Amino acid sequence: MSVHAESRGGPGRRRLLRVVLTGTVALAAGLVAGSPRTPDAPVTGGPGRVRPATPRSALVELEAGNARWRTLHERHPDETRIVRQTLVGGQHPFAVVLGCVDSRVPPELVFDQGLGDLLTVRSAGEVLDEAVLGSIAYGVIELGIPLVVVLGHQSCGAVAAAIRAAGGGPPLPGHMQYLVDQIHPAIDRTLSGAARIDAAITANVRLVRARLAAEPELAAKVAAGELAVVGARYELTSQRVRRIH
Repeated sequence: MSVHAESRGGPGRRRLLRVVLTGTVALAAGLVAGSPRTPDAPVTGGPGRVRPATPRSALVELEAGNARWRTLHERHPDETRIVRQTLVGGQHPFAVVLGCVDSRVPPELVFDQGLGDLLTVRSAGEVLDEAVLGSIAYGVIELGIPLVVVLGHQSCGAVAAAIRAAGGGPPLPGHMQYLVDQIHPAIDRTLSGAARIDAAITANVRLVRARLAAEPELAAKVAAGELAVVGARYELTSQRVRRIH
């Protein structure tokens, strides 16, 4: 399975990140450098399933799941009666996915995962607040999750609404103005129209990822090689998740 990784240089500098399902993964420099080779642990899931216990193996599993999803080879894992009964005793998700509330981008489907596999946190435009930050910290610190993915997506309505409001449109009602204020730093005013929206979607993922990686509790685990915080985009047209650096 492969995902496209976008550099700051734009589409012309995109490169292919190939994942070989034998366990060898070509990751960007520094993603999991120095991470301990902790053996993956049995997961409370379907027969033979293994819980990824490192940033590297967690990313491999998500990339493989997205490949199944976009090629219509979904497995819909961990939905059996046995799994449901086992999960009563506790959960062991292997990745946190901070995604948008958009109904077209449910992380469990996009990554072809099942019950107990992902800790999903969703807010419009992946906007952070205390509840979102606390939920992510819970997954990393209390549940020992080794990977956090900030997942933006093509045609994000929250980003588009923020751009309209920031461009002189009427303020959004109620709590929605908070979304505008949080997304505003991602807007590139040198662009216009669809290009401005698309660039802001990517820039917003980078800003949210950077803020999460700078959180003291998460930063300490990243420095120790126990955690990776990555940014990604889901393309509605291709159904592919690609890395954003």
